[in-house]
Formats: sequence, C-alpha cells, structure tokens
Amino acid sequence: MSVKRKMVDDDDVEGYSKTDNYHPVTVKRVADKYRTILKDLGENPEREGLLKTPDRVSKALHYLTHGYDLDPAEILKSAMFAEEYSQMVIVKDIEVYSMCEHHMLPFFGHIHVAYKPNNKIVGLGAIANVVDVFARRLQLQERLTEQIADAFMEVLEPQGVLVICTARHFCMVMRGVKQDPEII
Repeated sequence: MSVKRKMVDDDDVEGYSKTDNYHPVTVKRVADKYRTILKDLGENPEREGLLKTPDRVSKALHYLTHGYDLDPAEILKSAMFAEEYSQMVIVKDIEVYSMCEHHMLPFFGHIHVAYKPNNKIVGLGAIANVVDVFARRLQLQERLTEQIADAFMEVLEPQGVLVICTARHFCMVMRGVKQDPEII
C-alpha cells in the first residue's frame, strides 16, 4: 500500500517541496538494512554525510522499482481505440532507465517500439508509459523487451510487434570487464 503525502527533506531548498508516494513502514525497514550495510562496509552511518543516506537510498529504490505497482495492460486499455489503420506505428528513442537484477546497478538507453495495428491503436504516450512500467522493475534487458512486446500482443492484438533496446550497463562499466559496449 502506498501512502501519498507531502514530503519536505531538510536538505531541500527553502520553499521547495515535492510530493512522492512512499509506504513509511517499508521505507524505514529498507533504510534500517542500509544502515547495517554501511556498517558492514566499514562506514559510520552516524557521521554527518551519511545520516540521511539510508532513508534516501530506500526512497530512491522505492521510486526506481515502482513499476511493480503499475499494470501495463490498464495503461494500454485506457489509451486504446478502434481505428482501421493498417500502417506500421513506430515510436523510437524512448529513453529507458532501469536496474539490472544481477548487481542492482543501472542500465540506460533507448527503446524503439513498432506495431502493425489490427483495428486497434493506442495513444503514443501510452507506449512510453508501458516502457517505463517494465523498466521500473529489477530487470534484464532481454526480459524488458519481451515484456513490452507481450503486453502489446495481449492487449492490442496487433498483426505484429517489434521492440528493440540499446543500452549501456553500469555492471559492465564499473565492475567486472570494465567495458562500455552498447548492448542491442
């Protein structure tokens, strides 16, 4: 369950506030684990620079994985309408930011979605929203493209769908092989 409330962090600029959805019990539970992780890494979670870090990390992870709480089929259905259009619909260069499930490090890039309608089309913004729903989960690039395609096939029943993702993976750049290839 998500609780919507106005949150103002002490380090926010005077007069600025933001509204985020967080479940306070979950935020605290995850933050407590990060305090322990900081200790286990040899850090002092009580030093000034780290005092709020566990809460910030908890909220960041909650935001970065909020796709579990969203239903891509509902997004598509809400923007779908009947249309006798038979040409390919292509939305390219949708920015994507996700986290790999193996190391919980970011990967980012672009996704291109194409589908050939079968008397049903969807608003173009819904396409980007569906991409974001699946990207905001712990992911594999291969699964991400498959889940997007499956959602389109299930809801729109098009003649066909194609999803291409190009991405850079921090798990390859910051650790391991320390290479920066663009993965397609």
